[in-house]
Amino acid sequence: MDYSAIKARGSDLVLHDIQNFNLGNTLDCGQSFRWKMLAENRYYGIAHSRELSLSLEDENLILHDVTPYEFEKIWRGYFDLSRDYGELFTRFRGDNTLAHALDFAPGIRVLRQEPFEALCSFIISQNNNITRIKGIIARLCAAFGEHLGGEAYAFPTPQALAAATEQQLRDIGLGYRTAYITAAAQEVLSGKLDLNPLYIMPPKQAGERLCAVHGIGKKVAACVLLYGFARVDFIPEDVWVKRIMAQLYPAGFPQELAPWGGIAQQTLFHYARNCEGAVEKT
Repeated sequence: MDYSAIKARGSDLVLHDIQNFNLGNTLDCGQSFRWKMLAENRYYGIAHSRELSLSLEDENLILHDVTPYEFEKIWRGYFDLSRDYGELFTRFRGDNTLAHALDFAPGIRVLRQEPFEALCSFIISQNNNITRIKGIIARLCAAFGEHLGGEAYAFPTPQALAAATEQQLRDIGLGYRTAYITAAAQEVLSGKLDLNPLYIMPPKQAGERLCAVHGIGKKVAACVLLYGFARVDFIPEDVWVKRIMAQLYPAGFPQELAPWGGIAQQTLFHYARNCEGAVEKT
């Protein structure tokens, strides 16, 4: 994004002429669980221990009560604003299936989330639905996260979750995932699981390292790498994506798009789940 397109308006920052960014499709598509809609094209959420309200007005993205420093430190990267999604979506439209998916669900960006939050969030997502995941994570943050004021809480640190008792975690509704969250927190806290190398580790090695953590399989590992480490070449294969690949890409996903396969799958995932007839559900 051109820096000249960012202007201050009182305590807000306005990003003029924002292209290829649909707030609803991006924030409600199952990749992050701490955003809620306040009104049409206005959302509130918490990421990287910061609260944010943002809105989209006539292709102007408005970040409310945000300083230029905070924007550069957190939100530019979080919303992947330095990536040229226009050029990327033009590539995608060379594929007929993706062209249909983009027409149905335009403007989905892949968020760059805090790695430990992504790790825990997608452990919680196993055999779960989005509404319930959001509820569990909200309770987890309220019980163990730093209080940011009002009803806002940061995502808990590894220290806080490693110190939590089994009963405390079960009371939040984690169920059998309790042991998995404890194991992940303890491994990160002890240094056994060093998250930083996962940004650059070869794909096979990165996936295997996460799968060595108790309770993490290939799908969760791919989600963590995609959403927590911006590894956009990872394609998490849940039941919906398996249907997409089997029915819409029987010869395999186009190799020329593989470097951005994780971004493509997010649009395809939203399309398959919400567009009647996009895929057979049996």
